[in-house]
Amino acid sequence: MIIGSAGDDHLAMARESLRDLLDDPRVPDQVRGQLQHDYDGVRQMLDKLEHGHVHLAVFGRVGVGKSSLLNALLGERRFSTSPLHGETRTATLTHWVEERSGGVFLIDTPGIDEVGGEEREAAAREAAARADLLMFVVEADLTAVEIGALRDLADARRPLLLVLNKVDRYSEEECRELLDRLAERTDGLIAANNIITVSADPRTAVGGRATRGQPPSPVAADVERLRTRLWNILETEGKTLAALNASLFAGRLSETLGRRIVKEKRRLAQRIVRTYCIAKGVAVAVNPVPVADLAAAALVDAGMVVHLSRVYGLPMTRREAGSLVTVIVTQMAALMGTVWAVHLVSSALKLGTGGMSVVLTAGAQGAVAYYSTYIVGQAAERYFAAGKSWGDAGPRAVMAEILESIDRDSILRQARDDLKGHLTGARG
Repeated sequence: MIIGSAGDDHLAMARESLRDLLDDPRVPDQVRGQLQHDYDGVRQMLDKLEHGHVHLAVFGRVGVGKSSLLNALLGERRFSTSPLHGETRTATLTHWVEERSGGVFLIDTPGIDEVGGEEREAAAREAAARADLLMFVVEADLTAVEIGALRDLADARRPLLLVLNKVDRYSEEECRELLDRLAERTDGLIAANNIITVSADPRTAVGGRATRGQPPSPVAADVERLRTRLWNILETEGKTLAALNASLFAGRLSETLGRRIVKEKRRLAQRIVRTYCIAKGVAVAVNPVPVADLAAAALVDAGMVVHLSRVYGLPMTRREAGSLVTVIVTQMAALMGTVWAVHLVSSALKLGTGGMSVVLTAGAQGAVAYYSTYIVGQAAERYFAAGKSWGDAGPRAVMAEILESIDRDSILRQARDDLKGHLTGARG
């Protein structure tokens, strides 16, 4: 059970938030599959909350004594240590065996600056993102790597203690100078009372000497200040820390889900737009009657808009879709009259030759129709992605931005490629 009596309401809200995230019916199956690892993390986080567990993790460079520190807190050697860098290869967890520890677990993590250890660093950062409280372990003044990592963790709102290990190597004066420097460098990131000194695995006392060929006497680990600070935090804020971490985790996943869902909607929307582009291009190219061309164009564009509105969960009627198409086409005609002139000239040429010139003009006219529907589709997709809004600048500015951003020749080449097979089949 999590230590401390406060925070029950926070825990309840965090659990509800995680359950809602897991059961959200709006998440497409494809997106859910892409984020399976993250969903597994949510389930683990929910299980942790329901069992009343708190996770404390160490974090820092290789060789600073993270594993030794945890062993000192445990009072026994449960995490593997070595004089060689990279002894810890994965994030590992163990229960803190103390009578009052309840559901508190300690987590060891790989170092963040190991040569060729990118995967291990990623594992360390993932463990840090899921821990309720982090002990950032250093052995001297902060390096650029450590300062960058501290800022990243602080920006992510991770609860932090800065632990200066191996202080048995320093004199009292040197230790005071180091603490002052650490406080200066972490001002605004870590509170002064959360910068703590320890000697997790001292070899000998400072200045210790061998006597008559005997090695110096071993010195006991000194982690009592850290232990006291940890228990003070756990007893007063344990539940709140766990709830806050779960809420932050859920928030990060929600943001990721939002981006993935938008990406999936955009992918589906672009596929729909291309399908309607081909349909309109073919309909216009093989129909020799210009009025029917225009009617077919309007029907295709309106149908596409209705389809896109459903993709974004903002359904509209055919009448509403027709009105939106009118707005888009009006702005498009004002901004690129030449394209519409080509469209009308091709239609007139069809009518004047009684259909004999279809082979000569259908491909060009179909490509122009394809292009116009592509523009309508991009504008409509932008409109729905913004929650059925053109924004403060209005539709004309959106249309100008879209026309400026696309490669007209590229779209027309794509149109010719897409329509070639369909037109060949239609003529056959």
